[in-house]
Amino acid sequence: MPSKTGKVYLVGAGPGDPELLTLKGKRALEEADVVVYDRLANPRLLELASERAERIYVGKESQQPGATQEEINSLIVERARAGKTVCRLKGGDPFLFGRGGEEAGQLAESGIPWEYVPGVTSAIAVPGYAGIPVTQRSLGSTVAFITAHEDPSKPESAVRWEHLTPGVDTLVFLMGVERLPGVVEQLLSHGRAPETPTAVISWGTYPRQHTVLGTLADIGDLCREAALTPPSIIVVGPVATLRERLRWFDNRPLFGRRILVTRSREQASELVRLIEQGGGEPVMCPAIRVRRIPDPDLSGLEQPYDWVVFTSANGVRSLAESLRERRQDLRRLGSARIAAIGPETARAAEAAGLFVDFVPSRFVAEQVAAEFPEPVRGKRVLIPRAREAREVLPELWRAQGAVVDVVAVYETLPEDAPAPGLRERIETGEIEAVTFTASSTVTSFLKLFPQVDLRKTKVACIGPITAGTAREAGMRVDVVADEYTIPGLVSALEKLFTKAED
Repeated sequence: MPSKTGKVYLVGAGPGDPELLTLKGKRALEEADVVVYDRLANPRLLELASERAERIYVGKESQQPGATQEEINSLIVERARAGKTVCRLKGGDPFLFGRGGEEAGQLAESGIPWEYVPGVTSAIAVPGYAGIPVTQRSLGSTVAFITAHEDPSKPESAVRWEHLTPGVDTLVFLMGVERLPGVVEQLLSHGRAPETPTAVISWGTYPRQHTVLGTLADIGDLCREAALTPPSIIVVGPVATLRERLRWFDNRPLFGRRILVTRSREQASELVRLIEQGGGEPVMCPAIRVRRIPDPDLSGLEQPYDWVVFTSANGVRSLAESLRERRQDLRRLGSARIAAIGPETARAAEAAGLFVDFVPSRFVAEQVAAEFPEPVRGKRVLIPRAREAREVLPELWRAQGAVVDVVAVYETLPEDAPAPGLRERIETGEIEAVTFTASSTVTSFLKLFPQVDLRKTKVACIGPITAGTAREAGMRVDVVADEYTIPGLVSALEKLFTKAED
């Protein structure tokens, strides 16, 4: 029996967009020994918890049995009594129709220390992501939040419908799409005009967000035609008319597009972030993983080099780590000047404490040679790179009289088997684009998905070398970035899909 009771954090996960988690919520996840989470907490938030943390799903699907509230209460009490720090992660805010008060009451009764960590409530955030402020001076100065999913054991509804129509400008119903006919009937029978503007928002703040705008008279038919699914929010009142003027989230260039990210997990963050900023939904399928080569041959550092040329950010990081492992640092490079094949590699070099002297205008090996700032004859050049890489640069410079040492400091390896069902999602076009950021991602992707049918999926490549590898493998390449960078790749995708909509 542990000598010390643990602690429970009741954390609001927000409405779905993982970036809406509060800083305190993030800290609670990072410190947790146990994470107890529900269906409306974005699964990506679980990545913030430590690898050692136990993850327990207690979500309830619509019309499907799940863990009872009593079982959830007992679970978090039991884990806390075992001395664990528990993060109870709940969609939205725990204290707004989230049954957080019931859990807090059980914790207080059991003598368990606990804290409430507010979350961004979907009642305000979801309408806002649909371009609907819940209040506006000229259209609505009062707002009410109502659950459309009351406790079925109640003998009668606790909602005072007769007071909502004359007294409140904006009505926001949570968990409402399955109860929409009853909500409409009650509002109409209590005096709301049939022409009252009404919006229903499904999966708000997610890339799959879908908004239907109508009136009380026709919103039911419109939602049936759109086949809206839970979770959803209903907004009733004049503020709903602001959507067409204020919509900002669901009119971005990649909105709703599912885009496969084949880059290694270690390097995917920028691509994922930019896809999300464009409104898209990144689907992770790392085709490769990067492994630093232990004890690379760095004997050439005993003599000074004139230039060190980095052809990838992985080369920078792997060299720095290899030196650090030997209790050395980048001073071993002496007075060598630094070249980087592109801006991402240059940023990695500068993050490691190396100021870059040269970056070519186009980020391929041929351009490095064509624009190099001085003749290489008689120069000693070090190229730390992957075990398998193109030999264009070393061979060209050796032919021009340079002494070129190529040192393999990392290697790219194929990833493990992909998630079940991913091939079908690609081949049916549910995933609308596949991105390739290097030739190695192409070859490894094809090992994961041999003979994959890409006729319904766009293929986007970061540059001509990668595109050439894809074409040689029999792929149809739909777009190649003008600038051979991650931002350039995302920009090319945005142009591709914007053109497709015109």
